This record gives sequence, C-alpha cells and structure tokens, in this order.
Amino acid sequence: MAEKRDYYEVLGLQKGASEDEIKKAYRRLAKKYHPDMNPGDKDAEVKFKEVNEAYSVLSDGEKKSRYDQFGFAGVDPSYGAGQGGGFSGFGGFGGMDFDMGDIFSSFFGGGGSSRRNGPVRGEDVAARLIISFEEAAFGCKKTINFSRTEPCSACKGSGAESGTHPETCSRCGGSGTIRVQQRTVLGMMQSQRPCDLCGGTGTIIKTPCKTCRGAGVERKQKKFDANIPAGIGDGERILLRGQGNAGRRGGQNGDLVVEINIRPHPFFERRGYDIYCDVPISFTDAALGGEIKIPTLEGQETFKIPEGTQTGATFTLKGRGVQIIRTNRRGNLYFTVNVEVPDNLTKQQKDLLRQFEESMTGKNMSKKTGFAEKLKKLFS
Repeated sequence: MAEKRDYYEVLGLQKGASEDEIKKAYRRLAKKYHPDMNPGDKDAEVKFKEVNEAYSVLSDGEKKSRYDQFGFAGVDPSYGAGQGGGFSGFGGFGGMDFDMGDIFSSFFGGGGSSRRNGPVRGEDVAARLIISFEEAAFGCKKTINFSRTEPCSACKGSGAESGTHPETCSRCGGSGTIRVQQRTVLGMMQSQRPCDLCGGTGTIIKTPCKTCRGAGVERKQKKFDANIPAGIGDGERILLRGQGNAGRRGGQNGDLVVEINIRPHPFFERRGYDIYCDVPISFTDAALGGEIKIPTLEGQETFKIPEGTQTGATFTLKGRGVQIIRTNRRGNLYFTVNVEVPDNLTKQQKDLLRQFEESMTGKNMSKKTGFAEKLKKLFS
C-alpha cells in the first residue's frame, strides 16, 4: 500500500495555512485534476481523490486540529488513533467524507417533567455531513453513522443489576417529592421539594447494573439512511425525529440533527439557487460568433454566441441551476466569457494580425475598443 502524502503537501501549502488559502488551493487543484479535464488519465484521477481527501480534513476545524496534533492517526482509524470513525471509502464528488469525530452530542432543552420521577425526553444528538456540490443540487440518500444512548441491554433500562430491581424510596414513598414547612413573616408556609434521598426519582437502586452503572442506558453506534433534499444549502440542517438519545422512564427519544456542509465546486459558484462560472473562448469565436461548449451540472451543453462578443459578457442558461428546495423548479446558470489572447505567434501569424489591424475601420470598433479612437481625436 502506497504511503500517504502529508495533506498540506498534497495541497501545496505550509502547515498553519488559513481557511481561505486551503479553499483556494483546493479549487485550483480540483480543477486541474478533475476527470472531465483529464479523460482517461488514471494518474489525474488518483491525484483528484488525494486532493479531495486532503481538503475534507483540512477544511474541517476539528479534523484539522487532530491532524495537526496527531497526523494521520488523528483522523484515520487504520493508523490506530481509535477515533471511532474515518473515511467512508467514497471518493471524489460522489462520495461522503464522514468521520465519527464529526459526531457530537448537543442538548437543545431536552425537555423534562414537573415531576422528577415522570417521563423525561431524551437529548438531541447532532451530526455533521459533508456532501458534494452535485448531491446538494439534485438530492441524495446517505447512510449516517452516529452514536446515541439506548436502554441498557443488561438491565432493560431499570439501572438495577439483573435479579434485582429498584426499590421504592422510603422517605418520599415513591412520589419523588417531600413536603417541608418553613416559618415566614406571613406565618408557617408549606411547600414541596425534590426528595434528597432518591434525588426526586422516587426509587433507590441498591445494586446498580454493572453494564450501565445504574444509568439505565448505554451508548451504541447506529446507522440511519437519510434522504437529503435537492436544493439544500450549506449549513442547513435536517431533523430526523426520534433518532436521538433514549428517553428515561418512558419518555420519548430525542432527535438527530444533521448539519449539511457542501464541498466547493472547481467550476461553479452557487448563489442561492443560481450557479455561476467563467468560460474561456477563442479570439476567433468572439469575433465571428459560433457554437461553444458550456459546462452544466448535467454535462456539456452547446451554446451559440453572437459575433463581436466581448470579454466579460454574461449569458444565461435558464433552468440549469440548483433545484429550488421542495419544488420542481430550478435556478439559472450564468456564465461569463473570457476571450483568450493567443501567444507564441509565428512571424506569419503576426504579419497577418498587423494586416488585419490596418484593415480595421471605425465601423469595426465596439464601444470598448472605440475608446482609443475617441481619445486620439480629442488630442489631435
């Protein structure tokens, strides 16, 4: 097995590179080695996957920190880091970079009960998922790996060792609360408070379960197939009901909250549901007009540009953008043409261009190129 190259080396960066530097390096190299730009080139395909793997780690603050501290051992379990995750094995733009280190538990006001021995809703669990530009545009189905608490398999959630059971609290009689009297300026006042012997649960566990240590729950690794809707945006979240931590005393499970992050595309930039890109065209196509190939999310498409097209001109392909979420409509694709000036000309080509320049008249000048002629008349 070939030894991995340092991720910073793969992107041509120094350790400690900024987020902006990492993103720029990725866009440049992903475009350079993209399979569409190198058809049939196996070496380019390998480098493209290598660039994507490096970016998936260095673009993630938590993974980058682990990598900077521990190297590959911090992000890849095959190096013995024991992080409980690693790369999913999907490469390129069609796969998912997802690490168990990405999974973190978060509490969103997990609910509860006015009675401490009543049902308690489980806490929500949050996970982060990285998908490709195309997957976000068209939607996809992903298997999410995460961890959550479930009722203990040994004690069935009771918290008591097998063969025993929780006993009713002798102080509160199982209610979880006790009444107290307190003298105030208004006289004797009576109130309730959680039982200080059982902690408000109403029961006492004298022999805690060895598996869960009396908690009644244990943490397990789970998988869930989630449908990612077409048109989802970077940073948006999807809510998977009932997939979070187990509730207690008959309470419902919490939810799984998945934050979606989208890899940048080497060609396209997304703004809302519209996408933008730059397309180089030859001097001849710009002057004479003609059909050119335009990249779209579905592949190349032919577009006819008019003669006399100037660099910086922007054209629109309607309905070729990102699908508008929960609709059948799509945004537009806007492409800006950049006229490429030929270089390394032969003497004959230079002479022909000079003859062409001498044959130009004011009628041939566009508003931009006619500026020099106007300037000449102004000072003559």
